Amino acid sequence: MTFTLGPRAIAAGYRLAAFDQIGSTNAEAMLRARDGAQGPMWFVTPEQTAGRGRRQQRVWVAPRGNLASTILEVTDVQPAVAATLGFAAGLSLEAALRKVSIEAALRLGPDSPKFTLKWPNDVLANGKKLSGILLEAEAIGSRLAVVVGIGTNVVAAPEGTPTPAVSLAALGIQIGAEELFAALSDAWVEFRGIWDDGRGFPEIRRLWLERAAGLGEKVAVQTGSATLEGTFDTIDDTGCLIVRTADGERLPVTAGEVYFGTAASVRAV
Repeated sequence: MTFTLGPRAIAAGYRLAAFDQIGSTNAEAMLRARDGAQGPMWFVTPEQTAGRGRRQQRVWVAPRGNLASTILEVTDVQPAVAATLGFAAGLSLEAALRKVSIEAALRLGPDSPKFTLKWPNDVLANGKKLSGILLEAEAIGSRLAVVVGIGTNVVAAPEGTPTPAVSLAALGIQIGAEELFAALSDAWVEFRGIWDDGRGFPEIRRLWLERAAGLGEKVAVQTGSATLEGTFDTIDDTGCLIVRTADGERLPVTAGEVYFGTAASVRAV
């Protein structure tokens, strides 16, 4: 089986570059943008050897059979607006996962995995990390090239991650990276359309909050050597995490490692 775009993505004019193996789909997408590619265009591989996590020192290697995918969009929006595209990416993958796991849901019944979205850029399955999203942007002439990398654990999950990770195979969902990608490419058309260069972020925000992990729960956010404790209250209209402290103050967080429940208590010690 080979990678193909879903029918909705084909109809919308998306293009595809598929690789048997590549260092980084994000790096390839940005290189193409610098060479004049305008997007929208997907870059995808079942084996990535030099990917990066959101924190630059973390290497994210996708063993063969996992899905490393990147969408290139070239827009006229400001970087702060482009950053909210990551929430549309989370919604796209969550929708694709629900679509491809229908058979498993029927078979597993109440034991079927629950997919949720963790701020700012993870997709969880039963509370464990299934996917990470890395968004990067660069000015190309008068426009902004935005690449959104979406890495998903299809056949295997890394060990020793801050949030325990899991794969679709371990959850009992036996699908290939190719099937998941086709569903993802179609879902992207839907949620990219809703996002509408940031104009539709209020609706994206509403949909994201409906699927948010840890909403209303105890949270600890680690930024460097500092830790902020409180309750995950919401995300604001720019995508910042809002933490309500014990004294009722609502504080915005733009970046950090987020821990919920028992993990939040441990990190706060």
